[in-house]
Amino acid sequence: MRGYFGIGVERLSKPMNLGNLMRSAHAFGASFFFTIDAAFTVRETRSDTSKSPEHLPNYAWDSVSQMALPRGCRLVGIELMDEAVALPSFRHPARAAYVLGPERGSLSPELVDRCDFVVQIPTSFCINVAMAGAIVMYDRVRSLGRYAPRPVKAGGPVEALPEHRHGGPRLRG
Repeated sequence: MRGYFGIGVERLSKPMNLGNLMRSAHAFGASFFFTIDAAFTVRETRSDTSKSPEHLPNYAWDSVSQMALPRGCRLVGIELMDEAVALPSFRHPARAAYVLGPERGSLSPELVDRCDFVVQIPTSFCINVAMAGAIVMYDRVRSLGRYAPRPVKAGGPVEALPEHRHGGPRLRG
């Protein structure tokens, strides 16, 4: 897969969630991890059994204004809001930093203003921050990775149909 991505959280208050998200980021091949105004340090996490701080750069910013991403890196906010793009329709940038909000709140207006995109996972209500991050990373890997097309039905043959509006063949099994 070309490009890179990082993932982070604003105003996180539970070390267990950070550890789970960091472990998932490491497993999905993230290039870096970050926190903004977190209530604790990365070293306080106990649920990251992959020891991701030893393998991934970690940036801890005290405020949104301190956040400094690599040149060309697009900031993608993950937030359940009406004007957000639904994740299944979102085209992930090659160079991206995904940011999630705190456990009992939303991304700050200041952070939303800095985002190039705001994406929502199509759920009925908010889900755990670590789970949300894992879903977004899976979607990125699935959509940008070089995987064979899925058959329409399990075990069925894959045949190409005419091009569809998102570019690329439609498949029928």
